Amino acid sequence: MLSSSEIADIRATAASLADVARVQTLAHFRKPDLHADTKEAARFDPVTIADRESEAAMRAILAKARPNDAILGEEFGATPGTSGLTWVLDPIDGTRGYISGTPTWGVLISIADDTGPLYGIIDQPYIGERFAGGFGAAHVTGPMGHAALKTRAPRALNQSILLSTFPEVGTQVEGDAFRRVAAHARLTRYGMDCYGYALLAGGHVDLVIEAGLQAYDVQAPIAVITAAGGIVTNWQGGPAHQGGQVIAAANADIHAAAMALLND
Repeated sequence: MLSSSEIADIRATAASLADVARVQTLAHFRKPDLHADTKEAARFDPVTIADRESEAAMRAILAKARPNDAILGEEFGATPGTSGLTWVLDPIDGTRGYISGTPTWGVLISIADDTGPLYGIIDQPYIGERFAGGFGAAHVTGPMGHAALKTRAPRALNQSILLSTFPEVGTQVEGDAFRRVAAHARLTRYGMDCYGYALLAGGHVDLVIEAGLQAYDVQAPIAVITAAGGIVTNWQGGPAHQGGQVIAAANADIHAAAMALLND
């Protein structure tokens, strides 16, 4: 059990990480000379100087502020710790969107123990929105002020809004399962990256369904969404904090309806 002072320190440290990541990512966003390398030869999986500088800056803060915590980051891998807590960092979630100039990418920051994420931030630097959740509270701060986060109330699946990043959604089998749900939703939209999870936490959409995720893609969204009253599991209803197949739902009713179709 973490003390109130430890929780306060975690929240303050997470905010500092998000602040420095804003500086690093905005320094290169929508700049004409931005170059993207690819991590894979078989497909375009972009990484930029902004990804690397953002994570490096966050790691530098953690090395001073919380040197006993472990770190797992997308760009620089795992650093061991002794505290039993791990910071999970995605310096730019949605690099494809970032290099395209869209404002749907974000910085993902979370801290987890061996049971999963305890607290997380989804930060959109360009819009200036920060969604935070964990330790019994969830809120958003941005151009429209400060507000509590609360997921949507139950509604029929045929009245729901469903988001995903890629229309393909993983393998052929996974894509077929996703399309069974999409066929029953009122509206399906693509290309949101981590911003889709923020919209779910904010009560604007009902479902986000994806596959092939990594731990750093999903741990911050899990913390924010669950603190806002939603549910995040894998497609079998189990824990999702290690990534893979993920379904995020605004409430238990819409989660059950979508799960039934995913596993039909």
